Amino acid sequence: MSNRRDFLKNASLLTAGGLLVGNAGTMNAANAVSAPVVSAKKKLGLQIYSLQKELYDDIPKRMKELKEMGYVNLELAGYNKGKISDVDMMAFKKMAEDAGLKIVSSHVNPTIEGVPFLMEYKRDVFSQVSDYWKQAAADHVKLGCTFLVQPMMPMCRTYDEALMVCEFFNEAGKICNEAGLIYGYHNHHMEFQRLVKPGDEGKAQNPWMPAGDQIEDIFIANTNPSLVCFELDVYWTVRGGNDPLEYLQKHPGRIKAVHIKDTSVLGQSGLLNFENIFNQMYKNGIQDYFVELEYMPDGRTQFEGVKDCAAYLEKALFVR
Repeated sequence: MSNRRDFLKNASLLTAGGLLVGNAGTMNAANAVSAPVVSAKKKLGLQIYSLQKELYDDIPKRMKELKEMGYVNLELAGYNKGKISDVDMMAFKKMAEDAGLKIVSSHVNPTIEGVPFLMEYKRDVFSQVSDYWKQAAADHVKLGCTFLVQPMMPMCRTYDEALMVCEFFNEAGKICNEAGLIYGYHNHHMEFQRLVKPGDEGKAQNPWMPAGDQIEDIFIANTNPSLVCFELDVYWTVRGGNDPLEYLQKHPGRIKAVHIKDTSVLGQSGLLNFENIFNQMYKNGIQDYFVELEYMPDGRTQFEGVKDCAAYLEKALFVR
């Protein structure tokens, strides 16, 4: 039964169009890259995590290189009490602006005293986490950000635990909203694991569907739409066994930003149908997207990789 279930799931994904059949050498016209187009109006975004340590060798120089590649917007990573990595936030902002880049978003994971990376939420730390978001929001208002995004899932071992996490998200959203920011949550693949609601254990399920609800769906259903939005990582959605196009279609009001990501350089794996994804993004009114590149498997630098990603998007007629 599991083989048939997997087949049906994969067939659904391919039909929906968020994935692309074939490999990079046989990509069809649905994901084709045509002649270069003028990029002046394209607002390519980059998650700076993509650059890793290479960015900090010479930040002003690296920022100018990003601008020359075609990037316009940045999403930060590495926030820590007024700094981005070890660089003062306002100094970082000035270097970005001097290069003609705009900081639009920032990835932030809450910390509390004695726990530098909080992964297990309990009610007795609610006030500490709330205080953290107040400080983070105040810092990011100074940067002129639009989004403050939580990029990692706290432990969700049970349905009730996932619901409690939603309470934390709503609180973070309230704090960000009051500061003039948009709070968002970014998925990986773990959010597509399923949890069974208390009382539903042992109930008959559709024989072709696994039991329970996906954690991402629990988050969407149990957070306040006016306070919490979602940043969809299209690559991790696929790795979680789901179609990013389907999520964009089902939740046009909740997904406000997108991570444009592939196995490595965009468009080379043949895994995702970026044309369909971009078309749906624009239909939904989404303007903010950020390239993210985990690593370069061929030994080249991260900067070489993000340059190739920018070139792919610059040439793609479906990107505007």
